[in-house]
Amino acid sequence: MTVPATATPEAVDTLYVYGITPAGVRAPRSPGVGGAPVRLLTESGLSAAVSEAPARLRPRRRDVTAHQAVLDELAAQGPLLPMRFAVLSPGPDALTAQLRTEAEHLFRQLDGVRGCVELNVKGVTVPGYFAELVRRDEKLRALALRTRRRPDYEANVRLGEALARGVRREARRAAEEVLGRLSPLAVRTVLGPADDEQVLSASFLLRSADERRFRRAVEAGARAWGDRLALSVTGPLPCYSFVEPRPAPAGR
Repeated sequence: MTVPATATPEAVDTLYVYGITPAGVRAPRSPGVGGAPVRLLTESGLSAAVSEAPARLRPRRRDVTAHQAVLDELAAQGPLLPMRFAVLSPGPDALTAQLRTEAEHLFRQLDGVRGCVELNVKGVTVPGYFAELVRRDEKLRALALRTRRRPDYEANVRLGEALARGVRREARRAAEEVLGRLSPLAVRTVLGPADDEQVLSASFLLRSADERRFRRAVEAGARAWGDRLALSVTGPLPCYSFVEPRPAPAGR
């Protein structure tokens, strides 16, 4: 879901939006962004947690922490469609109208994350995986031998570049293995951006009851591929990665 963000915080009625829940939840007691009290706008069986938008909205640590605290309170009560930091709505009328027109889509998403959490797994290349590479790769072994016999700057550069490519290749292979083992444990998986250093970034939607099993699988992966891929887990998180945009209008 994309909440309208066309208004600026200076507009009188602009609202800061934290997330969408089924109606009936308690308003969070935690202060919101800028210290503003958080309230609920309810329409068509749905509630949006909102507060007044601050005059200046910046990703200061205290405000990011306040945003997360509000989401934590909401998530503890049931399914939640969390908004990321700094999502705004032009005002209560626009937001309640959106809840009304998109109710079916939002309920379907809430059902999809009910009883679930999000865990994010990242895998970073381990740079020191050289000896094993040279042992296993005949071309690298020959290049290393030639460089040792006739050391010069260009030979060292070629060897260094070949080793770096090999390390990245092995890390990507390990990331594929990890992903292949973790994805079947999740309800859904969303891949994030990757590069030569961070070769794995994936968000997993998990049934809460499966979280421990999933973490054990990550630990097993770290033991199996730790010489080439450093794994880390963040979470449980609100299900940010599994909030879908609003449906396109009919006929488009």
